[in-house]
Amino acid sequence: METYIKEALVLLFQFCFIIQLYYLVNNYSRLAGYKPMEELLPVNIPISVIISARNEAKNLQHFLSHILEQNYPDFEVVVINDCSYDTSDLVLEEFEKKYKHLKVVTITEHDRFKTGKKFALTLGIKAAKNEHLLFTDADCMPASANWIARMAANFTTPAQIVLGYAPYNRSKNFLSPFIRFEAVKAAINYFSAALNGEPYMGVGRNLAYTKTLFFSAKGFASHMHLMAGDDDLFVNQHATEDNTTVELHPDTFVYTDGKSTLASWYRQKKRHFGVGKYYKSEHRRMLSADAISGYLFYVLLLICLIFSFEPMLVIGIFIFRLILQIVIYSKTFKKLDARDLLWFLPGLDFCYYIYINTFGLMATFIKTTQWK
Repeated sequence: METYIKEALVLLFQFCFIIQLYYLVNNYSRLAGYKPMEELLPVNIPISVIISARNEAKNLQHFLSHILEQNYPDFEVVVINDCSYDTSDLVLEEFEKKYKHLKVVTITEHDRFKTGKKFALTLGIKAAKNEHLLFTDADCMPASANWIARMAANFTTPAQIVLGYAPYNRSKNFLSPFIRFEAVKAAINYFSAALNGEPYMGVGRNLAYTKTLFFSAKGFASHMHLMAGDDDLFVNQHATEDNTTVELHPDTFVYTDGKSTLASWYRQKKRHFGVGKYYKSEHRRMLSADAISGYLFYVLLLICLIFSFEPMLVIGIFIFRLILQIVIYSKTFKKLDARDLLWFLPGLDFCYYIYINTFGLMATFIKTTQWK
């Protein structure tokens, strides 16, 4: 009986390795070989940048000018002041005096009717005068003054959705390496899927789509009851191989700070994972296969080593996977401004699969009632 258990565990370990190998070679290698367009094309497509802000006075003061002073000939910035009770209104009034292409939409708090970010974004989209919409958050800063120009250039193609990249800033906070690694892994997943013709999500800190697509899809109506999902659920429901493209030039990266405490990070992840169960079934299967096989790979690795079940074979498979990860990830992590994280790859990868399965399981019971 013990022999059968040993053989079953070793075989299951190898099976998990094969699944992981499939994702590395078939999916992630496509992103590793992807090259963004270096030339900055002359584009003059009118763009509306939309930012929903709730109690973001300090961030608006610090970051909004970097949006308003983009090197682009025809754009407006629509800021939705969503029930703020700080000094956001005063900050925005000062910006309006200086920048004529800033439009402010104000939402006031109602005692009986509580609104979320999707309601605020819907009002901002309705207020936008342009067909092509570019989204970010109040605490975000574009890497360059050409952010709008390069994102807008993608609308010269048949694309209706443009997926941009939004990394986290490096910091000395103890959570920073893992927060950055998790964001990079998520980006690898959704950019690789999009390049393989299976787009399934985007990040609202750097995302563009057309107003026509938004209203023809009835906006966020199908998931307005969920606090999160204004970005990934919308993309999941409406992105196709033909209407979606990616933009990964470093000029288009939009940076923000990661959470600095476990409590705030937990609340953010709880909100994000709460909508994953509403993804299309094929996308849930795709993500689950990677998450579960990665988790079992490490669990079975430890079990086989502790009980000396084919230790040389198991160690050999682990080292082979690690080398393959480094070969593929070295290009990808460099592309995504995270090359320094490769030094900690084994530990971060192990923690990532523990984390994603834990939160994935918790998401079954999660109900989020506020977005900020």
